[in-house]
Amino acid sequence: MGSSVLLAAAALLLLPPLTGTGAAVTRLRVSSNFKCWATADSTLSRPRCRRPSRAGPALNAPALELGRARLCLHSQRCQPCLRVRLALPSAELGDVRGLRLNFLELGSNRASWLQVWRRHRAAGSSPWQVQFDCFPVESGRQVLVSLRTIPDRGWTLSRSRLVAAELPGPVFTHTWVPEERAIKVWVPEGPALMVRLCHQLALECEELPRPFHQQVLVKGGHRISLPYEFLVPCLCIEASYPHHDSTRSKRCPFRDQPAAYVPELWSSVRFHDYSASSKDQMAMVLSASCPLHPRATLCWREVAAEAAPCHDIPNSTASEEDQAYTLDKVDVHPQLCFRFSYGNSSHVECPHRPETAWNVSVSVRGLQLRLHLISSIPAAFSASLCQRRGGQCEPEPPLYTVTQPEGSAPGELALLLPMQVLGSCVLVWRSDVRFARKQLLCPDVSRRHFGLLGLALVLGLVVTVLLLNCRGAWRPDDGPAGARPVLLLYSPDSEEHLGLVCALAERLRAGLGCDVRLDLWEAGGLGQAGTLPWLYAQRSTVGRQRGTVLLLWSRGSARLFRRWRGGAAGGDPPGDAHDIFGAAMSCLHGELGAGGRGRGWVLAYFSRLCSPRDVPRPLRPLPTYRLPRQLPGLMGALRGSPPAPRRCCPGGVGGLLHRLGARERSPPPRHMGAATGT
Repeated sequence: MGSSVLLAAAALLLLPPLTGTGAAVTRLRVSSNFKCWATADSTLSRPRCRRPSRAGPALNAPALELGRARLCLHSQRCQPCLRVRLALPSAELGDVRGLRLNFLELGSNRASWLQVWRRHRAAGSSPWQVQFDCFPVESGRQVLVSLRTIPDRGWTLSRSRLVAAELPGPVFTHTWVPEERAIKVWVPEGPALMVRLCHQLALECEELPRPFHQQVLVKGGHRISLPYEFLVPCLCIEASYPHHDSTRSKRCPFRDQPAAYVPELWSSVRFHDYSASSKDQMAMVLSASCPLHPRATLCWREVAAEAAPCHDIPNSTASEEDQAYTLDKVDVHPQLCFRFSYGNSSHVECPHRPETAWNVSVSVRGLQLRLHLISSIPAAFSASLCQRRGGQCEPEPPLYTVTQPEGSAPGELALLLPMQVLGSCVLVWRSDVRFARKQLLCPDVSRRHFGLLGLALVLGLVVTVLLLNCRGAWRPDDGPAGARPVLLLYSPDSEEHLGLVCALAERLRAGLGCDVRLDLWEAGGLGQAGTLPWLYAQRSTVGRQRGTVLLLWSRGSARLFRRWRGGAAGGDPPGDAHDIFGAAMSCLHGELGAGGRGRGWVLAYFSRLCSPRDVPRPLRPLPTYRLPRQLPGLMGALRGSPPAPRRCCPGGVGGLLHRLGARERSPPPRHMGAATGT
């Protein structure tokens, strides 16, 4: 099917030998203007087939051209090779599916072949353009290259090239002068040499940045001093003859000398920080003189100082691609850093932006620690109390969690923790990521807190004594202490009332072993589920387990009850950020209306903050207890069997609370008599 023009092209042509080194090739590859795949015999590693990154000048079909290049495979010496370019007219190829190139090196009789296959049948009429880089050749050898089609349709193109012998490389010696930050190069008697310092990358030896880039002509028998910016492992000395494309000699004397390059290694690297709190991702890109590819892991600093030690975080290796390091599910913080390790040296680089996505502060409310969290992103936070011992503060159970759901506007979150011991600290961290730095907060219990703190301490002491006595006074028949849950509801109308609520809840949990359900302790579940679903789910659980809903009343509760009953519009009632009180009143109203008379509900109030007149008439059928005087009766109601009052009311309790009230300039508690119907 070939034409006379094609037959004429089959003649063997001998062209002048090629000189010069040409461009360096790092691996065998085939470039074509169509999708292809390639195979080769065992003497050639399988080349990669790809589209050309930059389209060069096209050949006029039919054509077969040979050019010289240098093949520099990894961990091997560079050697000369032949680059093959060909073009065939697609209109005359018919059902041809591929091409075959045959190579024969004369003198050594080394033969090889390469096949290039087209993946899809050609739809257009543009000529086939193929380039192969490249066939390795010994210096001074002649190579025959022939082409045919697959299947064979009579096409034959052949070319021959002589690869000129290379001259021996330039000779020189060098001396490192560290005090001058320079390398001195001496050229022996003979021809002059072009000498320079360069950074050896994968293939090319790249020139140094200005003003350190110099390429100097040194006459035979003379020397030159070449300064450098940083002593790095890829710093090399390259020499060549003055004429174009001459052979080169290169030495990289510091590649295996870490004692020489380590002091300046990390100074030569520039770190570009792309970490983003919105993506929960640490990301840094390295710009270095040498292709180092160090290993990067996370570490955290206790203080924001470059000299501060950075503690390693296990199993936190970042992924790397082209000197870009990324690690996901990270709480980005200026003190949560990357440690880059190369050989026996390392460097710590922290995020460059000082701002954080969230902040936390702590204040003291009685025996509670109030955490104020402000977050600009949706996140979940956990907190735990801890005691400092020997410079360490290990978290202790239980764990408290609060969540800012996805899609919510940035704002403030609050979390209350019981302070069991004076001087307690709290650890706070993000719990919705894999890697997070724990922030340690130790509040200052100053004099302005002593009055409220004294009240909470005395109440905690009284409740603890009562609970210890009551635990020995009776043993209920319906299981262990923690078998019956207690859902504690309240209205946070004052700091004093809120402090007493939390103190009572903590003492019920720690002293009596009750399973106390308090919204401040379950802010994470409350934020995820919502106010009403969370309350009804807790009420259902308490009812199934024969537990109790404890409603702690106050004068603020009475005001909120009147507003709730009157159907006041306009969002959440003042002072009740989560609307728990309104949801509780709706729940209780439904149960009272269903004829159950509020079974499982108990009302209690602190005598110094409330009076019987503050309890609304619709709620007076509920069992009502005045605290702390009727605390034993409340304990019996929570346990399911009433205790003997004489065993659980020590004589000193009333006097102790009376003296406390006098010290706080409040009237002494009055006796209110009955536990119900007040």
